[in-house]
Amino acid sequence: MDKTKQDQLKKEAATKAAEIVENSSSLGVGTGSTVAFFIDALAKRKERENLKLKHIVTTSNRSKKQLESLGFKVDELSQVDDLDLTVDGADRVADNLDGIKGGGGALTLEKNVAINSKKIIWIVDESKLVHRLSGFALPVEVLPISCEQNFKRFEQEGLKPRWRLDENGKRYVTHYGNYIIDLACDPIPAPHGLADYLDHTVGVVEHGLFLDMCDEVIIAHSDGRIEEKKK
Repeated sequence: MDKTKQDQLKKEAATKAAEIVENSSSLGVGTGSTVAFFIDALAKRKERENLKLKHIVTTSNRSKKQLESLGFKVDELSQVDDLDLTVDGADRVADNLDGIKGGGGALTLEKNVAINSKKIIWIVDESKLVHRLSGFALPVEVLPISCEQNFKRFEQEGLKPRWRLDENGKRYVTHYGNYIIDLACDPIPAPHGLADYLDHTVGVVEHGLFLDMCDEVIIAHSDGRIEEKKK
């Protein structure tokens, strides 16, 4: 699928998601190219319908800057009790709506926003759909102080770790000053088992397995259909 076609699909799914946002609600806004289209669609609703939101929390500076440039006030997660809805993208979505996220490096804040949301919607094009989680390396954010030991342990476990690098070929540094190790085990053999292992590994800050969290996925198909898949 060429990029122009893919962008059009993302825009259609994002527009559908923007229509779901309720006036005076508290909204979590994710990160990524599809979410950028969602923010644009949200701004059009603001202009057309005078849409007002009680709170907006976002998961990256990029999304924050875009929202603020369009006249939205963005709060910190710590300033909000909870969120009515979070809309985000996903790197892969399985049939049961489990997902892999963190391709943009914001997985820790993305997960914190997600777990404080009453409802979670992901917006994707059909290229992100898989029957079981596969086709995308799993991001794991690790503390610099013990990252080398984590990397070696992941190698010993057969998880095929590799350092995420920035555009200068140096280790990518997250918003919180940590590194990301991408695990290239594919497909993920037992997502819940791997999540439990990572959750109990000292030095791991967060991982990109988003399991049993998503309530609905809005999917743009290349034939023009917009599918809403719910749990």
